[in-house]
Amino acid sequence: MVLLGAMIAYGLTPIANKIQTKIKYPSISIFLALILVVIPLILLFAYVFYEITVFADVFFNSSDLAGMDINNALNAFVGNLPVELQGFIKPYMGSLSTGLESALSYVLAYTVKLVKGFSNVLIQLFVLICSIYYFTRDGDLIWENIFVFIPNEHKAFFDRTFYEIANVLKSIFYGHFLTAVIIGVMGGVGYYLLGYKFALFLGIITGIFQLIPIFGPWIVYWALAIYAIFVAGDIVQAVLTVLWGFVLSLSDMYIRPVLASNYADMPSLILLVGFMAGPYVFGIVGFILGPLILGVCYAVIKSLKEELEKDNWNSGDEEGSDDGDSEDVKEISDNLDEVSDDKKDSNEDSKDLDLGIEEKI
Repeated sequence: MVLLGAMIAYGLTPIANKIQTKIKYPSISIFLALILVVIPLILLFAYVFYEITVFADVFFNSSDLAGMDINNALNAFVGNLPVELQGFIKPYMGSLSTGLESALSYVLAYTVKLVKGFSNVLIQLFVLICSIYYFTRDGDLIWENIFVFIPNEHKAFFDRTFYEIANVLKSIFYGHFLTAVIIGVMGGVGYYLLGYKFALFLGIITGIFQLIPIFGPWIVYWALAIYAIFVAGDIVQAVLTVLWGFVLSLSDMYIRPVLASNYADMPSLILLVGFMAGPYVFGIVGFILGPLILGVCYAVIKSLKEELEKDNWNSGDEEGSDDGDSEDVKEISDNLDEVSDDKKDSNEDSKDLDLGIEEKI
């Protein structure tokens, strides 16, 4: 939570500084920035978990599915599909049933674990908010104290590394997180207008899939379209859902370049690994920490690569300079030898001239 707080504080600092131009007290500015940004995020995550529990309760206790296990529910769903599609899906029924049971069991178990450990969740939230507050207030001072211990010959490298890290983090925030928020809001509004239940929850899921490279929001709107055709029997709703999904995908192609055009983007593979491995290592907060940590590592490696290339270039220039100096010395030495020979010849000519004059006398 401390590491997550430091990264959130980095993004919160510009907002707090803008508020501080209107309010003289730094503590109040940071507190207002926390209310504007962090508190809504916490409420959003709380709402997601609440909707997951409600959705699971509706799924298991609905009149159509009451008393049935996942396998029977899946069979009932497939039974409503066209005969040709049933023949294609039935060989994979066992795998689908096992996968659904595992996914729902994990979600429910994790939700129950969070509810049971509510006191632990409160402590973690308290640590997170305190970390965000103090890193936002004292972040510059902490960096200045660290910078004092860096040798002078390496300060340029650390400045460049810090710049690369800031550039990558801004790229992740503006190009991915902020884009996902916009697409999620658009998706939620569209699902509500199309008459879907849990529209806000579906919008959040759309935003989460938008974050993950390769996946994108198409998974959500195609699943809803299939549900509208084969379960609800509403072809018009399905067509409108697909059309709205295309609007979301096209919006992503426009929004992402506009928001992140000023920052260097990072490879999508790194983001994908971060989103997949982050939750496995850090839990649910790994969806945020994973990409950010890998983004920082990518920036450090990129800066180190540029530093090594710069050193190799400088060493090559020095070698070239040494070779040039030796050639210049050799040329000067040859010129001195030529001057010496010319002077010797001149002296001999002068000597012969003197002898000739003496003979005439």
